[in-house]
Amino acid sequence: MREYIPLATAINTEKARSELLISQILADVRRQLNYRISLFSGTEFNVEADLGLQGYCDFLLSFSSEQYFITAPVITIVEAKNENIIRGLGQCVASMVGAQLFNQRSGNPVKVIYGGVTTGTNWKFLTLEEKIVRIDAGEYYVKEIDKILGIILQPFREDRENS
Repeated sequence: MREYIPLATAINTEKARSELLISQILADVRRQLNYRISLFSGTEFNVEADLGLQGYCDFLLSFSSEQYFITAPVITIVEAKNENIIRGLGQCVASMVGAQLFNQRSGNPVKVIYGGVTTGTNWKFLTLEEKIVRIDAGEYYVKEIDKILGIILQPFREDRENS
C-alpha cells in the first residue's frame, strides 16, 4: 500500500482509487482468508427489479470460493462517487438490502449484512440486521489499513466461529 496510496491520491480519479486502493485491499482480504471467499467488481447483481434492487455492484464479497458467479451469502462495498461518503450511504444500504434478500432467497440467510462506503482513502462501515441499519460513527483512513482490514475480515471470522 505504501506504493499505491501516493500514486492513487496523486492521480486523484475514482478509477485510480478503485484500482490501486479498493481492489488491492479487498484482494488482500481474499488472500488472508486463503481464497475461501470470492471478490466481484462491476458485476451485475439483479435481485428484485420491482424494488429497484438491480444494477452493477461496485464491489461484492461472497462467503464462497466460487469465483465465476455470485453465491450467497454476500456482503457489499460501495465506491463513493465524487469522494462523497455520505452520498454513498443510500446506495450502500440499497445494496445491503439486496444482499439480504439474495441471501434469504438462496436459502442462506445471514443475521447481519455488512457494507462499506469508500473513496479508497476514507472508509465508513454499516450493518443491516433485520430492518435496522447501523452506521459506524467513525471514519477510517487508509493509513489505518490494519483497522480497515480487521473490520472487513470480521464477518468472515464470525461465520467461521458459527460453523
